[in-house]
Amino acid sequence: MCTGLTEKQRLYRKWVKELRSSMATLLHKVDLEYHLVTSGWYTRNTKASSLNDVLRWKESFSHLLRSKEGRYAFHTFLQTEFSEENLEFWEACEDYKKTRWVKKLPSKAQGISQEFLQIGSPREVNIDHRTRELIYKKMAVPCRNCFDAAQEQIQILMEKDSYPRFLKSPVYNTLLKQSFPSTVTMSFT
Repeated sequence: MCTGLTEKQRLYRKWVKELRSSMATLLHKVDLEYHLVTSGWYTRNTKASSLNDVLRWKESFSHLLRSKEGRYAFHTFLQTEFSEENLEFWEACEDYKKTRWVKKLPSKAQGISQEFLQIGSPREVNIDHRTRELIYKKMAVPCRNCFDAAQEQIQILMEKDSYPRFLKSPVYNTLLKQSFPSTVTMSFT
């Protein structure tokens, strides 16, 4: 009896293990999205958006980002895709730009860097190496626009990748349905 596994058998076992892991992640994503939509969790935790607002989010990604409720809906969707750190980074950059006290910029910049930009950080965003190095250079003397290049990259990534899926998602479709007036009365007098 042969006690060792062949290389083919080891590769097959590894492949099966990865497949099981991928399936578990996919099932968790589907379950989370279903729970968020069917439980009413989203609608209980936000103020109702008007139909006009929800329809404007579909017009452009910038309309979605300008709306607090739109960002909240998008964040809920990103949680189902395990990529909410992208929007959180974008929002942290927006908050950073609005910092009134120049003396607070270095500590805020360091916090953003540690949370989102350092390689291996728990909520690391996907930016290229050149942009990361540029930010580190700008952080030597932090200014309000030191994260602009990374923020723009993440915004483009969300717009091209996650945003189209958001517009087709149960989260968006549920909001759209809930925004329609429940009753329409017509009078022909």
